[in-house]
Amino acid sequence: MAPVSTETLPLAGDETADSAAPPLVLASASPRRRELLLRLGLIPAAIQSADIDETPAPRELPQDYARRMAREKALAVHAAGAFVLAGDTVVACGRRILPKAEDQATARACLALLSGRRHRVLSAIALRAPDGSLRERLSETVVRFKPLSRGEIDGYIAGGEWDGKAGGYAIQGSAEGLIAWISGSHSGVVGLPLFETRALLKAAGFAIA
Repeated sequence: MAPVSTETLPLAGDETADSAAPPLVLASASPRRRELLLRLGLIPAAIQSADIDETPAPRELPQDYARRMAREKALAVHAAGAFVLAGDTVVACGRRILPKAEDQATARACLALLSGRRHRVLSAIALRAPDGSLRERLSETVVRFKPLSRGEIDGYIAGGEWDGKAGGYAIQGSAEGLIAWISGSHSGVVGLPLFETRALLKAAGFAIA
């Protein structure tokens, strides 16, 4: 499908050197993913968000759903001669895929479900190379919230950080103070697993330190 938004950014580093190498396009409008890329010293040449159907298939497993979403996003962005990087983050409680919270009721229900329990955060990335080849990686992180009181849930909801977030929370905000422990990739929970992203780019031949 056609991209719904496009933003062109200056390339990082020497302009002459960059112009000879295929640029990197980020297939996501998420400011969190853009900020995480900066930690790898990367500034995308352009940002394009793809309009795809994000409805899970019947009985689709969370990890399969995350991979499919990342793959479809990478394929939906048209950027000839560029590397296209896409990602998708899914919060799962057992086999159940939690929604992105679009209202307070959904966010509250997610937090009540996650209270005192372990859950998984699956962060998939897909990279389409200029030759059309596609590579994928998946990061799986286990997170456990402390048992949440009604007041703690109310306080978090009032802060608004839940808006648009998978599972109704953002670990990079005040929710981190409610998390008892985490095993895996913190950056993956935020939205872009940096270890896997760097490895994927290097495997595809993208120039990265």
